[in-house]
Amino acid sequence: MSELKQYKMFIDGEWVDSESKKTFKSLNPENNEPWVEVPQASEKDIDIAVNAAQKAFDGSWPNLFPRERAKYLKAIANELRENAELLGKIETIDTGKLFKETKTQANYIAEYYDYYAGLADKVEGTVLPIDKANMQVITTRVPIGVVAAIIPWNSQMLLTAVKLAPALAMGNTVVIKSSELAPATLFEFGKLIEKTGIPRGVVNIVSGFGEPCGRALTSHKLVERVAFTGGPETARHIIRNSADNLSQVSLELGGKSPVAVFEDADQENALNGITAGIFGASGQSCIAGSRLYIQNSIYDNFLEKIVNRANKIKLGPPMDSKTQMGPLNSLKQLEIIEKNIKLTLEQGGKLRCGGKRHTFSNKGYYFPPTIIECDNHNLPTAENELFGPVLSVMKFNDEKEVINKMNDNQYGLSSGVYTKDINRGLRVSNAIRAGITFVNTYRLISPSAPFGGMKDSGYGKEAGIESIKDYTRIKTTWFNTSDKPMDDPFTMG
Repeated sequence: MSELKQYKMFIDGEWVDSESKKTFKSLNPENNEPWVEVPQASEKDIDIAVNAAQKAFDGSWPNLFPRERAKYLKAIANELRENAELLGKIETIDTGKLFKETKTQANYIAEYYDYYAGLADKVEGTVLPIDKANMQVITTRVPIGVVAAIIPWNSQMLLTAVKLAPALAMGNTVVIKSSELAPATLFEFGKLIEKTGIPRGVVNIVSGFGEPCGRALTSHKLVERVAFTGGPETARHIIRNSADNLSQVSLELGGKSPVAVFEDADQENALNGITAGIFGASGQSCIAGSRLYIQNSIYDNFLEKIVNRANKIKLGPPMDSKTQMGPLNSLKQLEIIEKNIKLTLEQGGKLRCGGKRHTFSNKGYYFPPTIIECDNHNLPTAENELFGPVLSVMKFNDEKEVINKMNDNQYGLSSGVYTKDINRGLRVSNAIRAGITFVNTYRLISPSAPFGGMKDSGYGKEAGIESIKDYTRIKTTWFNTSDKPMDDPFTMG
């Protein structure tokens, strides 16, 4: 094994070890070997980081002209574009995602920083039509304060950008917690932030586990907002933690996204969208389209096409440009997938392809594209989020039936509809209880397109114009324009 790559945390403009000197290792999913060692933050480290962010917030950062803050966002965007290949390589080694995707995504995420740089001076207040004589009342939007951004291992650059960019644009300061499963990319990103010359303490990056690092951060008395992406169980801990500091919380959680293919769909287009939705990134996406409903009249023929497509997908090393699916990120996730498949098959599910660990490599968490026919969507693979390349397939007769089935799940993040009938596309998309619906496409992002879920998929939106306001508070100011003294001070009204 080669020597481990060493990282430090970025706190108050300095690269530092944990005060306890404790560290932990991150594994390369391609070969199960440790390749990076990072600090394990203690409660004291978190306190130092949050206080550094508060000091920066109490300083000049919120008082800069919005266009001055925008210059830093544009500088981050430029650094991302210039270093996309390096960031992509680091993320691929640390997560197992395909290099061709991580490199492309790192470059594209620069658009988010440019987008919010452009919005920095576009958030306006109002003059209220008040019902009091000689009074002028205005509202302004002011920054919240210290933001805690909790980032999962997958899509790190995207899920950092949709939190960090609007927070900085509005004058907030941020403490970012990287995922313990793949922390390296965010520290490389921290080096780019440092190069922009952003004031000390405005952005801080820490690494550690949920206990004590995550708990200490989300419950810290100086944290005013928590922006979290992850699973529902962790989210419930965060909500309980936020009771200690009464911080605002936004939650972008998991999904068990349904996709419907109607008999009039363009089948080649639907095949491409389904493949992207469940086998892209090895299914390790919160919006993975993992529940597929096919109309009865085309069920057998279309299912056969999906199975044939899945069997041709090339697994391999994620740095190889010919690879279409790399390894899963962790052994724990692989074992969860295996357990759910076993239970589903015991309860009547029919395996059409995949289903077992790939054997071409003795190392690495490789799992092939897997398709299971389910006679109902309460079977484990059809009901539970697996975060892997497992597609549960079911039949439906008509529009009403499929809408009911698509909505019959605890999650509500994403969904998909394939039909040439635009009226049907609108009807079904409007009826699905999900924060996102893709019609005749799938797995797309844009800085101007909000995303976020319903039900157990969380609350709050990320990206888009409106999300920038979530990083502000409304302040109301009353002006007395009269030269006369106030009326009776013992009455209100």
